[in-house]
Amino acid sequence: MKNLITGTLLFACSIFQAQIKTPAPSPGATIEQKIGLTDVSITYSRPHKRDREIFGSLVPFDKMWRTGANKNTIITTSDILIFGNDTLKAGSYSIFTIPKKDAWTILFYGDTENWGIPENWEDKEVMVKTTAKAGSLSQVKQSFTIGFNDVQMDGAELTMSWDKTVVTVPFKTATKERVTASIKKVMNGPAAEDYYKAADYYLSQKTNIKTALNYINKALDLKKEKPFWYLRRKALIQAELKDYKGAIETAKLSMTAAKKANYESYVKSNQLSIEEWSKK
Repeated sequence: MKNLITGTLLFACSIFQAQIKTPAPSPGATIEQKIGLTDVSITYSRPHKRDREIFGSLVPFDKMWRTGANKNTIITTSDILIFGNDTLKAGSYSIFTIPKKDAWTILFYGDTENWGIPENWEDKEVMVKTTAKAGSLSQVKQSFTIGFNDVQMDGAELTMSWDKTVVTVPFKTATKERVTASIKKVMNGPAAEDYYKAADYYLSQKTNIKTALNYINKALDLKKEKPFWYLRRKALIQAELKDYKGAIETAKLSMTAAKKANYESYVKSNQLSIEEWSKK
């Protein structure tokens, strides 16, 4: 009976202990960012400084680092990412780094199922290898942090920071190529909205402006009632081509249509543009 009671108590204690939850010392995190037409996400763990000297001590220089804690840091991209002259294909990759005092080596590794540095490192699994300068932070970063800065239509900066160190890895996406291919494909049988989007894209990139004017005119030709936002884009394109007289005339048409639709913000935008272009 005594052994039975003791066994029961031990079993109950083991169940109780299994229910106890404590916070992870290096909590997991996921960041997601759309860059142009590309979706990029990074899953990683965030170790804390805890009054320790990090780079050159806890994380030695000139040695491979898992770039975080616990399971490997993993980046997933829906389309290619371009690092200098090297292209990382769509997919998921582990991020390993070799920190140095003035620069880091960053490696995108094809095998994502490791816990830390692979026991059997395979050079053929290194899909892209690039370098980035290491800079100094004005304030101490207590937790290891990965993020995206300077996000633009065709690229961004991947940043890694901890303690007093920050590393910035610029990269590009294939936005221009994808949009151009999409435009060419759609132009075989485009609707007014397709012409408008193509014109708007070229205007935003300040490229192929004459083509943009051609597209916005085709968009307007396909509309019985001319949308005020279409007219607004045409005016901006004309101004970009320094046809200020034509831009003013189109802006007036846009303003009239916007007033009719009670869209005050477009009325004001056109008024300001007309005042500006009248001085040219």
